[in-house]
This record gives sequence, structure tokens and C-alpha cells, in this order.
Amino acid sequence: MHYQLYYWPTIQGRGEYVRLTLEEAGCGYTDVARSGNGTGAMMKLMAVGKGTPPFAPPFLKAGKRVIGQTANILLYLGSRHGLAPKAEAGKLWLHQLQLTISDLVQEVHDTHHPLGSSLYYEEQKAAAKKRSDEFWKERVPKYLGYFEELLAANGGIYVTGRRLTYVDLSLFQIVEGLRYAFPKRMKAFESEIPGLVGLHDRVAARPNIKAYLASDRRIAFNEDGIFRRYKALDG
Repeated sequence: MHYQLYYWPTIQGRGEYVRLTLEEAGCGYTDVARSGNGTGAMMKLMAVGKGTPPFAPPFLKAGKRVIGQTANILLYLGSRHGLAPKAEAGKLWLHQLQLTISDLVQEVHDTHHPLGSSLYYEEQKAAAKKRSDEFWKERVPKYLGYFEELLAANGGIYVTGRRLTYVDLSLFQIVEGLRYAFPKRMKAFESEIPGLVGLHDRVAARPNIKAYLASDRRIAFNEDGIFRRYKALDG
């Protein structure tokens, strides 16, 4: 199966969680919007008419099947490429964890756009500062503390035990993104999450991920994505 990934061509965003999974699994795939008139093709597939069009990217084309929503895509890929448990209960548990990560990703986005995505950051700077302070005081300890506890309870190697899953890849991206967007705050907080830091390092060292991170397929973090670096928000 050669997959087609549809996502915006200049940002990591929510599509990066899918890219990491495809890369780790060694799947053949085309990042469609980054080639030719791929953005136009992406918009065409989103047109409401007949069939089951996705609401927004990312979405994945697997043969004739089009799958939208990051967690849904990972549920599909994980079970087919050895990155999820085989039993239904395990698959659902992993999906539940990924949905929790999706909630965290939204909260990260809202640190710089708390009043609305249609407004520029410069139009909501005061609200963004207040939201970022609350995010680091209340939300980061709650989310990352939860995954830290799961790691410890399951042996401290990967979140669900000794085998890597797509949730571990997503947590790697969370740590990477927070380090980019909030370097000072994250540096001060990392002593609270040694397990997640270790998980990040293990994922980064995996051959397929290491090669991907060094390639031009990995889009650099920038201030158009979800993780954005604004000095005023970093404590």
C-alpha cells in the first residue's frame, strides 16, 4: 500500500503525527500538498458532494478509502503496521490516549490564539499571555504528569509497555514542540517528567525516525504551525 497524505505543505501541524507514524513504519507515502498542484487536489477531495469527504486536513488516502482526523488515521495505521495492540481493548485504549493528546494539542494552539484562529496573534497578545501562564501552571502538569505516571506504571520504556506505539511517537512530538515554543518554561519543567524526556530520546534514536528528522521531509517548526515561539509567552 502506497499512501497519500493530505496536509498543508509548509507546517508540521497535526499532519506531523501521521508523518511520524508513516516514517517509523517504513511506509511508502506521498505528502501530496508538497508536490505539484497538491493543495488543489486536497481541496477537491474536501468538496462536499457525494461520498464521505473529510472536514479538514490531515486526511489519508489508502486505496479508495479516505480517512480524516489525526487520531482516526493513527487508529487505522497503527493496527496495520505493528504500532498498536492486536486486541480490540488495547486498540481502543491507545485511541483514547491519542484523543487525549489531541486535546493537549488544541490547548497548545490556544496559548497563542485564545480568542480565535481568525485573529492575528498581535490582536490577542494580552489574552495569549494570560492563557500561556495558565497553561503552564495548570494544564501542562496535568497532561504531562498523566503520561509520566502511565510510563512509570508500565515499566518506563514505552507508554503501554515494552513495545513502541503511535502514542509514543506523538508524545515525542509534544516534547519537541514544547521545547521549540517555550524553551525556557520547558527547560525548567523537564525535571518533573524524566520518563517522558527519556521516551523522547528513545524515539529520536530509532533508525527510521533519526533518518526522517535529518531529512528534508521534516518541515522545520515555524510561527505558522501549532507550536509557535513568541518570547512574550515564554515566562
